[in-house]
Amino acid sequence: MELSNRRWSDEEFLAERREVLSLWPTGKEIDLEEAVDYLKGLPPDRQYARSIVEAEKEGRTLVQPRGGVALIDDHIALLRWLQEKGGADLLPTTTDTYTRNLKFQDAQRGVEESRKAGRSMLNGCPIVNHGFRAVRRVSESVERPIIVLSGTAFPQLAAETGFSGGLTAFLGAAISYTASYTKDLPFEQGIRNYQYLDRLTSYYEERGVRLHREQPGFLTGTLVPPGIGIAVAVLEMLMAAGQGVKHYSMGLCQSLNIQQDVAALRALKEVGREYLQRAGHGEVFFSIATHQWMQAFPTDEPRAYAVIVLGGIIAALAGATQVITKSTHEAEGIPTAEANAEGVKATRMAIQLMRANRLQESSEFLEEKSMIAKEARSILDKALEMGDGDPVLGSLRGLQAGVLDIPWAPNRFVAGRVIPVRDARGAIRYLEHANLPFTREILEYNR
Repeated sequence: MELSNRRWSDEEFLAERREVLSLWPTGKEIDLEEAVDYLKGLPPDRQYARSIVEAEKEGRTLVQPRGGVALIDDHIALLRWLQEKGGADLLPTTTDTYTRNLKFQDAQRGVEESRKAGRSMLNGCPIVNHGFRAVRRVSESVERPIIVLSGTAFPQLAAETGFSGGLTAFLGAAISYTASYTKDLPFEQGIRNYQYLDRLTSYYEERGVRLHREQPGFLTGTLVPPGIGIAVAVLEMLMAAGQGVKHYSMGLCQSLNIQQDVAALRALKEVGREYLQRAGHGEVFFSIATHQWMQAFPTDEPRAYAVIVLGGIIAALAGATQVITKSTHEAEGIPTAEANAEGVKATRMAIQLMRANRLQESSEFLEEKSMIAKEARSILDKALEMGDGDPVLGSLRGLQAGVLDIPWAPNRFVAGRVIPVRDARGAIRYLEHANLPFTREILEYNR
C-alpha cells in the first residue's frame, strides 16, 4: 500500500493480519470475533479506557508501574503484589527484549531457562510465546486494567496477543519507538507497523470494544525539549485517529524542572485538542500521561526516592491523568516486586499530599507554557505543510529535512543535529536548533 494517513480497509488489514499471525504458532490460535466476544464480557474494573475516562472526569491521577517476568505464574504474582501492596491503579505487562524484536525462538529459550533456573531469565513477559489463553489467566487474576508495555517498532503480534488475552491498552507509537529503539529501521516501516496496531484497535472499536492506545513520550534516556516531544506526540495521535482510534493518551517524560514540566503537560493538552479539531477528529478522547525521570537514576535509595516523589508532585500539579512510575532499583537493573511496589506507594503518597493543588499560573509560568506551545506548533505546522496536511507524509518529510529532529536518537534516519542543554534553573533549552523551524522570538527566549 502507498503510505499515507488513509485508513486501511478491512481487506487490506485482514490480508496483512494473515502475515502477522504467521510469525509464531500462537498467533494462528487467535480468532478476532471470539476475542471481541470475550472483551465485551470483561468486568468494568478491567477496562483501561473506562478507568481513564472516570479519572479524567474526577480529576484524579492514576498510578501505573512498569513490570514483567518470564513465567505466567510469576507474572501473575508480580501484578497481584503491585495491586495489593503497591496500590497501583493500572497494571503493566512489559514484554521482553526478544519479543520486542520478533526473536520469538530466543524468547522461547528464555522461558525454558527461566523454568530451569526458578527465576526470570528475561527482562519482561514473552506474551506471544505464552499465547492469548495464558494471557487471559493473567488478566483474570487481578482486579485492575492491564496495559501492554512493549518498547518496540514491531508491535503487531504482541498487540494481537495482548488484546485477545484481555489486556485492554497498548503503549507505543511509530516515531517515538522507531527513533528510540532501532538503528536501521526506516520510519516508513515503523509507521506502517503502528498503522496496523491502530487499525487493529479500531477494528475492535467498530465492534463495540473500546481499547486504549497510549503515546509514550521519548524513552531515549536523553534530554528532549518539550516542544519536540509535544510535536511528535500530536503527529502520532493524528496518525492513530486516521486509522479510527477513539481513545488515546499522549505522554511526556519529566525533566525534573517543576515549572517546565507542568507547563509542558498543560501545553500538550492544549495543542493536542487544537490539532485534533483542525483535522476533524474532535470526537477522539485523549488524556495526558507523565513518565517519571527516564535518565540515569541515583544509585542510593534516599536520593532515588526524592526523584520518584518529585515525579508524583509534578503529575499532581499538572493534573495529569496517568503517571508511570520508577523504583529505587532503577540504577541497578530490573526491580524486585517489593521495590516496584514501593515506588508506586511513594508516588501515590506524593499525589495524595498534594491533594487538589495545582501550580499557580504566574506570568513566568504562562510565558513558559506559551513558548513551549509555540515551539510545538512551529514544528507541527511546517511538517503538516510539507505533507500537504497528511501527518504521515509530513512526519516522513519533516524527519528527512530535519524540520522534525530528535536529539541523540540511535536511529540513523534522524538528523540528530539539535543540541539541548539545561539552563541555570534546570530547564531544557536549545543550544543548537539546527533546522527546527523556529521564529526569532523562540530562539531569543531559549538563548
